[in-house]
Amino acid sequence: MSLRNKGSNAYGHVGWLTVKCIICNRSLLIGTDVVYKCPKCEKKYKAYFCEADKRGLKGKCPYCGSELVPML
Repeated sequence: MSLRNKGSNAYGHVGWLTVKCIICNRSLLIGTDVVYKCPKCEKKYKAYFCEADKRGLKGKCPYCGSELVPML
């Protein structure tokens, strides 16, 4: 019996590398798009931001006010 990962559980599936901008709901592909995150609110709110919203927020998190950092 072969146990192969199929669909969204496959290792090469893009779903593992995709996050949503919390403000504009744009899909961001990690490694291709520039993605910013709040180090404090990342786990609690899934606080990921696109480049345009980061500029609009002047680099500060709207929830806690800390500096947004690029996600590598």
